[in-house]
Amino acid sequence: MIGSLYTGISGLKANAMAMSIIGDNIANVNTIAFKSGRALFSTMLNQSLKGYNESEVGRGVQFSGSSPLWQQGTLENTESGTDLAITGRGFFMVQDESGANYYTRAGQFHFDRNGNLVTPGSLAVQGYELALDGTAGAITDINIPDESTTTPNATTLFSINFNLDSGAEAGDEYTTTLITYDSLGNEIPLTMTFTKTATANQWDWEADTSATGAHVTTGSGTITFDDDGTLLTGSDPTITLTFTNGAATPQDITWDLYDDAGVTNGDVTGYASSSSATFQTQDGYPSGTLKSIVVDKDGIINGSYSNGQIIPLFQIALADFPSYWGLAKMENNLYTQTFASGQAMIGTAGNGRMGSINSKALETSNVDLTSEFVKMITTQRAYQANSKVITTTDEILSELINIKR
Repeated sequence: MIGSLYTGISGLKANAMAMSIIGDNIANVNTIAFKSGRALFSTMLNQSLKGYNESEVGRGVQFSGSSPLWQQGTLENTESGTDLAITGRGFFMVQDESGANYYTRAGQFHFDRNGNLVTPGSLAVQGYELALDGTAGAITDINIPDESTTTPNATTLFSINFNLDSGAEAGDEYTTTLITYDSLGNEIPLTMTFTKTATANQWDWEADTSATGAHVTTGSGTITFDDDGTLLTGSDPTITLTFTNGAATPQDITWDLYDDAGVTNGDVTGYASSSSATFQTQDGYPSGTLKSIVVDKDGIINGSYSNGQIIPLFQIALADFPSYWGLAKMENNLYTQTFASGQAMIGTAGNGRMGSINSKALETSNVDLTSEFVKMITTQRAYQANSKVITTTDEILSELINIKR
């Protein structure tokens, strides 16, 4: 009978631990990306001198640990562009000052005073630095200072959508101006003047700039339309600017009028309607300062600059593991790699088994309160039942002692 006392005690201990796990789940119901746990129990047996016996009476239960439940949590929308959530597999990689790597699903990130993207615990988020052409470099801390700027880009190509009136008289003019940029980012207003010649469907054009420190050295020609107002076959003209303001000189600017076969791209027409421009574009821009960042589903952090440029700066690195159940849980929503989890497989969102990244969203806890309350009831009843084993055994022992009386 003494053995049944210890059997009951084992049940009390195991169910007390189960209640602790339930309490931990409920306490973390609002913890971002928290993964609920469940208690694991296993049987205990006496061992005879001959080994285990099929008729051996069990000696109770033991608490074998807890197992996390890795189901995806619901996504909660936020207003912060640095709040990130992973849909699918993967963890964010973060690093402390000593260079130790940790992993987390909680994407409550922000930029610190040094421009580093960090967790609430000041661990640096890791990512691939991107070149202007999108080529990824080595994994490093994601650092984007507020004073980040872009270098200017000199204009090399422009196009204008406009019509020149086929009914214009010889000597009639049409003028339009577009802004171009030199290598220093200075605005260079480029005026295009079109003059109707005495020849039908033919116009002379000339480029001019009155900007300080710049003048046109070459920039004139003739364009001719056929009898349906379509620009005749030709080649793209080149306008050459020279500078005395310190910018790179000379600067050649191509006027995009034709495709590779010399056929008009349809930007310029000679129809019987008033001369007017409807659209113009060029590839130059001045220097710009960072205004905001945007993170896409692939984890690419794009910087939006005051000059209208959107430039990819970093791509967030994700890590995956052969076994999530082998990860060691740490404080502050962090996990570490162990022998049981297998080695971290580093990659980016959307590649291989990696999930996608959602900006302005956070993954909520996957705790199901209804399920936890049911577990609480069953655990409480199990605890009460084991306590009854102890009290009942005590009563039986009392009866045994009373036999002598």
